Amino acid sequence: MKSPLLACLTLAVALLLPPAAVSQVSLSVSIAPPPLPLYAQPPVPGEGYIWMPGYWAWDDADAGYYWVPGTWVLPPDNGDLWTPGYWGLEGAGYVWHLGYWGSRVGFYGGINYGFGYFGSGYQGGRWDHGGFRYNRAVSNVGQRVVRNVYSAPPVNPRSGNRVSFNGGHAGAAARPSAGERQFLSGGHPGPKDEQLAHEAAARAMPTQRATGPHGVPQVAATPRPSEFTAPRVEHMRAAPPMRPEAPHAPGARPPQGEPHRGPGAGPQRPQPEGPPRKER
Repeated sequence: MKSPLLACLTLAVALLLPPAAVSQVSLSVSIAPPPLPLYAQPPVPGEGYIWMPGYWAWDDADAGYYWVPGTWVLPPDNGDLWTPGYWGLEGAGYVWHLGYWGSRVGFYGGINYGFGYFGSGYQGGRWDHGGFRYNRAVSNVGQRVVRNVYSAPPVNPRSGNRVSFNGGHAGAAARPSAGERQFLSGGHPGPKDEQLAHEAAARAMPTQRATGPHGVPQVAATPRPSEFTAPRVEHMRAAPPMRPEAPHAPGARPPQGEPHRGPGAGPQRPQPEGPPRKER
């Protein structure tokens, strides 16, 4: 795991760097993150919010992972999109690559975070003439809250894969394209203060630990950053055991017991425990 001294040096460097360079700062630990859990997406709380998917973060003090709930967050500026952070196996350690804001969605390790982040790009919505339009086939939107919507079935949502890191024989095999590498090298603003506060709040809650009560963190997603007790908070259930991802023939059914859609693939709630069944 990362030493306390290295953690302090990493934080000091991050604080000294300008916002555009913060997205390059990362940390490395020796333990793989757990599989991504199953959970539902809270409805978008209002116009202009962008979905930030949940992720596993590392706490040196506890020497373990904790879950940072997915949440809806307002972007720094109109036209900005969120590139999620991701864990990547590099050498003998798992390196965390911070998420960032930009004019497009960059490389996030090929991780299927669901809800439009199916490994590449974002299918949950798009900016159009100064306003954000939500894809109601992917995002959980209500007509009473937002009206700027469209419907487009997700393309290649890669069902059944809950791997939470890139690299190695068990991780996602995606590699950044030349365009994605060039986009990242331009430097982009890192997480907003409210996103950092959201992560800090999750770190302070013992119930968000991967080793917490009942074996799963308590809060999976929130309607807005740090609203851990809001009425529309979503809870989670444990993900099934990880399996190496194998391509399916066109039209083939996924293996028995695997949900047809990826983690948080759409606005539907997780199915109750019981006999294996496909999600819609």
